[in-house]
Formats: sequence, C-alpha cells, structure tokens
Amino acid sequence: MKKSFIATRIKGGYYAAKGAFLLLKNEASIQVQFVLAVLITAAGFYFKISNTEWMFQIFAIGLVMASEGLNTAAEEIANFVHPDFHDKIGYIKDIAAGAVFFAAIAAVLVGCIIYIPKLGWL
Repeated sequence: MKKSFIATRIKGGYYAAKGAFLLLKNEASIQVQFVLAVLITAAGFYFKISNTEWMFQIFAIGLVMASEGLNTAAEEIANFVHPDFHDKIGYIKDIAAGAVFFAAIAAVLVGCIIYIPKLGWL
C-alpha cells in the first residue's frame, strides 16, 4: 500500500530533524556556528534590531549552518569513498570548505552592517 503524501512528508521531516540533531551532536564546526547563532540572536533582541535586520540575520545564520551541513556531508561521503589521502578528495573537501567560507564572510558582513552602527563605531 502506498503511503499518503502527508505521511511521506512527515517522515521526511523526521529524517531532516534527525540529521540536524546529529550535526549538532557530533560536529564541532556546527556546534561553534550554533553558539554564535545563539549569541547573535541574543544581540538582536538586546539591540532591538528591525524586522528587515532580523530577516537578513536569520538568512545569514541559515546560510552558514546549511552550508556547514552540506560541507560535512561532502566530507563524510569523500571519506567513505576514499578513506586514505587522495589529492582529488582533498580538492573536493577544500572546495566544500570554501563554500562555507563564502557564507561565513557574507554573514560577518551582514553582522557588521547591522551591529557596527548600533555600537556607535560609525
């Protein structure tokens, strides 16, 4: 018997939440990003940022966390396929890490645009 569309979506949501939990539980890079996300969210409440600033901040946090998760997945697949060091696997891992770097730089810039004026530095 074929499962209903809604049941399949619920099951997919379960696996997605499980994956997010596994990332937070096992991956130091995601743990650091999560702590930074909590701190910057607290800063948003403290400085009473605008709705638009909240949108950019939430988007930046999500972008970094998502890219970090995809980077971890790429690294795990690469390690599974070729556990020993290999130049091509190293290249793939470096490219995945580079994507996280771009997301992190964008997030830092968003944070600077939001918070530097509130700190009176400009």
